Amino acid sequence: MFDFLLTDSQKDLQTEASRFVKVKVPKQLILDMDAEKVIYPVDYIKSLGEANLLGLRFAREYGGRGLSWVDEIGVLEEIGILGTSLACLYSLPSIVGEAISCFGSEDLKQRYLVPTLQGKLYTAEALTEPRGGSDFFGATTVAIRDGDDYILNGQKRFVVGAEGADYFMVYANTNPEGKSRESMSAFIVDRGPGVEVGHVYGLMGTRGGGAGRVIFKDVRIPRANLLGKENGATEIFYQMMIPERMTSAAGALGMARAALEVAAAYSTKRKAFGHTIKDFQAVSFKVADSITRLDAARALVFAAARAIDTGVPAAQCRRLVSEAKKFATNTAWAVVNDAMQIMGGIGYTNVYPVERLLRDTRLIMIWTGTNEVMDLIIQHEYYKELKTRMPQYRAIEEDALNAHLTEEKVYE
Repeated sequence: MFDFLLTDSQKDLQTEASRFVKVKVPKQLILDMDAEKVIYPVDYIKSLGEANLLGLRFAREYGGRGLSWVDEIGVLEEIGILGTSLACLYSLPSIVGEAISCFGSEDLKQRYLVPTLQGKLYTAEALTEPRGGSDFFGATTVAIRDGDDYILNGQKRFVVGAEGADYFMVYANTNPEGKSRESMSAFIVDRGPGVEVGHVYGLMGTRGGGAGRVIFKDVRIPRANLLGKENGATEIFYQMMIPERMTSAAGALGMARAALEVAAAYSTKRKAFGHTIKDFQAVSFKVADSITRLDAARALVFAAARAIDTGVPAAQCRRLVSEAKKFATNTAWAVVNDAMQIMGGIGYTNVYPVERLLRDTRLIMIWTGTNEVMDLIIQHEYYKELKTRMPQYRAIEEDALNAHLTEEKVYE
C-alpha cells in the first residue's frame, strides 16, 4: 500500500518475498504447525537461507545483503501474512544476528552468523525467566568464571525456536554481588551437554515455532563466546530492543493485512437482505477503520525504520521503536477482531484463517516487551525530550489571555 515510498529495488525485494511466500510455503505446513504436528519447520528456514532472504541488513561478507531496516520491514510484512510463528522464525536470525554483528568477535561472526544466514544453523534468544518477564534485570540465571570459561546455570522460558535451535543467545548474571544493571553478560551457548529443552508449551496460537523452556545445568561456555564485555550486557539489551520490536511491528502489519483482505473479499460475496454486506455501513465502516489503522501503523513502522537507518539519537530511537511495536500490534489485534466481526459466525470457524490469526495476534502484544512496558518507555523518553526542548522553543504556555495571573497557577 505504501509503494510510492519505496525505491524500485525495495519494490523488487518485496515482490521477491511475496513470491517466496506464495510458492515456497505450502498450506499444509501452516496447518500442520497449528495442529502441532510440526514443532519446528526446519525446511522453511533452510529455504529462506537458500533464497538469501535471512538477515538482509547484515554485510554481504557474512551472508546478508547489506540492506536497510526499511528493506527488511518491507519483506517482513510479506512474511507476516503467514502468521506469528513463521514470521518470528524468519526474524530470529535478524534478532540474534544483531547481537553477534554489533558485539561479537570476528570468530563468532564466522562460526555462527554466517551459517545462520545460510539457513544451516538455527538460533533462539533465551531472555525471559520464570521469575521475571518484564523484569529483565531481575534475572537469576548465573554464569560464574572458571579459568578461561564460564559455568552457566539457570533456566529461561517462552523461548521461541528452542526446540530446533543449534545455539542460544543467553543473558546471565556474571556478578551476583553487584548492581543488577552492571552485572549482566550475554553469551552464545551451543546446544550440547547440560542444555535441555525441558518443555514445549501448549500455546493458544503461534504454534509450531518450537517454543520451550531451556534449562542450563553446569554448562561450560568458552570465554570466546562472550558477546561484548563481561558485565556489559545492558548495552546489548538496549540495542536488541530495535530488532525485537521492529520485527514484531512489521510482522503485525502482515497479519492485519491478511485478515483484512480475507474479510473484505468475503464482504463482496456474502449477501444479506438482498445486498452484499459491503453495502451496509456497519460493515464498510469497519473496513474503512481497519484500512486507516493499518495505514497509520505502517506509516509509523516505516518512519521508525527510516529513523534507525539515518542514525537518530538513541533515546529517540527507543521511543520510536516502542511506539511502532505498541501501535502496530494493537492495530493488528483491532483489525483482526473487526475482520472476524465482519464475517460473523463463519469467521469464528476454521473454514477461514481469521480465527488462527486472532489467536496469533494476541501474543504479539505481550512478547518482546509488553505494550505496557512500551508505554513506560514512550512516556519516559518523551518527558526527557520535553525537558530538553522547551527552553529552545516558543513559550506556548504564555499564549493565553490571563497567562500573567501567576497566582492562579497553583501546582501544590
